[in-house]
Amino acid sequence: MAATPASARGQASPQLLSIGQVLARLTPEFPDLTPSKLRFLEERGLVRPARTESGYRKFCQQDLDRLRLILTMQRDRYLPLVVIKSYLDDVDAGLGPLLPGSTADHGPSMLPSGRRLSRDELIREAGATPMLLQDAVSASVIVPGETFGDDTLAVLKALVELQRCGIEPRHLRGFRVAAERELGLIESALVPVSRRNDASSRARAAELAVEIAGQLEIVRGSLIRSALGRLVP
Repeated sequence: MAATPASARGQASPQLLSIGQVLARLTPEFPDLTPSKLRFLEERGLVRPARTESGYRKFCQQDLDRLRLILTMQRDRYLPLVVIKSYLDDVDAGLGPLLPGSTADHGPSMLPSGRRLSRDELIREAGATPMLLQDAVSASVIVPGETFGDDTLAVLKALVELQRCGIEPRHLRGFRVAAERELGLIESALVPVSRRNDASSRARAAELAVEIAGQLEIVRGSLIRSALGRLVP
């Protein structure tokens, strides 16, 4: 079965691995890795395997190394996928980014790592106004604080674009309510793991919470895309 021709990954060869072969190589180190998680990482744009003419995924050595890095950052640094993807995007762009959390590494944290921006830095990098940031905080779309991370920067950038379309932070108040409902679902799903109060279980709960949140985001995005079909036939 021939691999996709003229790919930068090279021609079809034994170096290209199936999902099963990737799992065989990585599960000894990452026992929780499953085919569905591999597909989820692809859907989130963190890894881009080649495809055969029949649509089967084929992974090269670079994909394998990238997956190992992603899984290590999740397991050892408790980083959410949005932070990992931002880091990998910077690597792909040749920016030589610092590994998230490596500047002041005092052990693993369940909080998103990466840069910490002051209020003025956040506003400047997002191309926002102080009023837009204040409105976002008032609408509970952005959590107030002395410093802000990459997640908040991404949200504020999105709010800048939405404002250009006439959508203000006050229109998004319902998002906080929806997020709290989703948090309740995640919390319920974590109960069996959270009952075991040891370091390994806490790490697994943190990883599982991120995975569930990502899956919920896929469902939400699909529902919105389906609804868009009624607006733009």
